[in-house]
Amino acid sequence: MPEILNKKNLQTPHVWAFTTYFAEGFPYTLIRIVSSVFFRDNKVSLEAIGLTSLFGLPWVLKFLWGPQIDQFGTKRRWLLNTQGLLVLLFLLVALLTPFPQMIRYIAVFFFVGSIIAATHDMAIDGYYMEALDKKNQARFVGYRVMAYRIAMMTGTGIVVTIGAVSSWRLAYLSAAGMLGVLFMYHFFLLPRVETPLRPIHQCISPLLRLKRSLTLVLIGLTIFALRWSMSYGWYENLKSNLPFLGRIRVSGWIGISLLVLLAIMALFRNYIKQSLFRNPDAFYSRAFLAYMDREKMGVALAFIILMRTGESMLASMVSPFLVDLGVKVHYGWISGGVGLPFSIVGAMLGGWFIARYGLRKTIWPFLLAQNLTNVIYMVLALGLNGYVTMNTGAAVPSPIGSFNLFLLASVHAFDQFSGGLGTAVLITFLMRTCLSDYKAAHYAIGTGLMNISGVLSGVISGFLAQWLGYGWFFGISFLASIPGMTLIFFIPFLDEQDSEILPAD
Repeated sequence: MPEILNKKNLQTPHVWAFTTYFAEGFPYTLIRIVSSVFFRDNKVSLEAIGLTSLFGLPWVLKFLWGPQIDQFGTKRRWLLNTQGLLVLLFLLVALLTPFPQMIRYIAVFFFVGSIIAATHDMAIDGYYMEALDKKNQARFVGYRVMAYRIAMMTGTGIVVTIGAVSSWRLAYLSAAGMLGVLFMYHFFLLPRVETPLRPIHQCISPLLRLKRSLTLVLIGLTIFALRWSMSYGWYENLKSNLPFLGRIRVSGWIGISLLVLLAIMALFRNYIKQSLFRNPDAFYSRAFLAYMDREKMGVALAFIILMRTGESMLASMVSPFLVDLGVKVHYGWISGGVGLPFSIVGAMLGGWFIARYGLRKTIWPFLLAQNLTNVIYMVLALGLNGYVTMNTGAAVPSPIGSFNLFLLASVHAFDQFSGGLGTAVLITFLMRTCLSDYKAAHYAIGTGLMNISGVLSGVISGFLAQWLGYGWFFGISFLASIPGMTLIFFIPFLDEQDSEILPAD
């Protein structure tokens, strides 16, 4: 056997960090992106396709069952179980695709698959943090981002092409086959790095208890009652008076609710702590309290929420800017041919620099580079404002010229490169906030909070861009990034030894 195929070489993080995060990004792409192409190709209405946005709900809510992954079994076992179920699910979808009457059932299977895939994501993130020390976690961040992006390209490129040119049965069979190959590799070669705390099958029995079952039923009835009451029109009237409410989606309300919940736990942590320690089985609540009950955690939460505010504002208006500029026909090659490689290079270099020089020395220049993109876009938009005015709403846009197109591609390349640096910082910082006993749960909480700034910036970005114009809006988005950068001087977790900060007094 060639040396490169030796078992030891196949078990290095260079291999499994890539395969696990490809396996993480691939089901997400199939369920969240490819499914809408499949449904539209099968003549499903746009209104019904709009409802497929609910497939993303489990990725927002995953922090609710993250503690179960920490408490029962091992991350490797969760990874294999959920990955095997996803292979079977895509095989089942492939068998049903030729039958038009099965479309609604396929939608149900995709929603079930989204719950499995969100759990699969938490298991992979938890395994990554169990298998690698802090330095190597930063070192392989680039592999994570690269593998995830390639998985997305495989789904939106190869799988969609097979479905469009040949058949959707073959497309989903191919997807199941690719994921099946990864499952076999992980089953036989993924290193065992953990000792299970409790058998994995025991995580089901607490859900079957009468008290827990009644609680779940009560939550379901409350959500149904709220939704039913909204159909009477009071919420529409409220949105007409407060238009920004209509721009906050379900995922946004969940993120905001998570923030409020953590704030309440911080205010009453001593009372909650006394109650929990009287109950030795309160692992779920302990996981949330442990996340909050540390010195300077309020500053850390503010940083997680504010770190990407400027970037989120910029991202929400870049696509409309390109359309109004009149270059939407060039967006594909600028995004895929220029942006994707630069984002991968940025993430890999970011991970390498953080591993070599530490987060404390790299966080400030990396985030400054990420947010300087907003200023560069401001200069570009002000310089090309004449084309924006001329091409907005035009049936046949006027060309902006080869030099301006080159400038735009260069700015986008820098945007994606510096965004990759910022992604490396964010992932590393989120991993630093995770305590060793609650890795999956804490990482899920962090990623949930991370999306809040995107939700809130999306609410106001359209209004500001319409009022100020793209150029000055991009300048305002840079100012919105300053509070997050200022917090760098006060946040914990910048050094490896600070990851297990003691509880606050």
